[in-house]
Amino acid sequence: MSVVVLPAVMDPAFKHKFGVAAFNAIDDVTLDGLIRGAEESSSPMIIQISVKTYKFWGGKVIKDTFTTMAERVPVPITLHLDHCPEPDIAQESLELGWNSVLFDGSALSFDENFRITKEITALAARFGAHVEGELVAVAGVEDGVGGENEGRLIPIEQEVEFIKGTGIYCYAPPIGTAHGFYKSAPDIRYDRMQKTVEATSMPMVLHGGSGLTDEVYRRLIALGAAKVNISTDLKKTYAEGFRTYLEAKPAEYDPLKLIGSVRDDVKRMAQHYFRLFGSEGQA
Repeated sequence: MSVVVLPAVMDPAFKHKFGVAAFNAIDDVTLDGLIRGAEESSSPMIIQISVKTYKFWGGKVIKDTFTTMAERVPVPITLHLDHCPEPDIAQESLELGWNSVLFDGSALSFDENFRITKEITALAARFGAHVEGELVAVAGVEDGVGGENEGRLIPIEQEVEFIKGTGIYCYAPPIGTAHGFYKSAPDIRYDRMQKTVEATSMPMVLHGGSGLTDEVYRRLIALGAAKVNISTDLKKTYAEGFRTYLEAKPAEYDPLKLIGSVRDDVKRMAQHYFRLFGSEGQA
């Protein structure tokens, strides 16, 4: 199956109540580790890229590298642009053949967010791609996007209006999670996840996934969170992988051994989440 569209991995997850891990890859080392892990675990997966990373490497470079690596394995994997507040970047990614994008208009007024999200959804449809939507900003800054506090909550009825009116494929509801490391246990709004799913029959997205307890993951996945975002834990694994290896072998100068070790750390981290979210063996 290799490279697929977003519904190819999220629809089965939503139907059968397992979660698909969406990892914020940084470079070819993380891409390789994640893809190897998905192959070995026979798990579907979402590779997502922050706008900061997109601008660092270039959308075409990332797309070509992802495609080359993903097409070597039989499991379904899709490429997603995460938290993009810039319509021109969203458009460029779709024109380059990316599979989906989260247009993050949470800093805009409801009407402006609605208008632009609807336009991007129509554009995505021309390329056979899909759009994730967001109305209320998740607390925490991730790769330069967002703020320390969660956005102001709005009535669920208004969220449903946005979901149905814009034509998005999936939605990130405001349920009390946050980007980055949690300083204390979050107060999760399970009822909000449940009510939004019941009103729309749409697969939901769990943002701020790193650091939640196993019980929280499982409850939210059971309620309809078919996509679970993991960014902070990947960054931590990546950075600590280099640090640990170099501290243990300060006189060794073999870049491929170093990269291979970090890649394997990333692979093991990914496989932990495949087991936890129930996607292992679902490819």
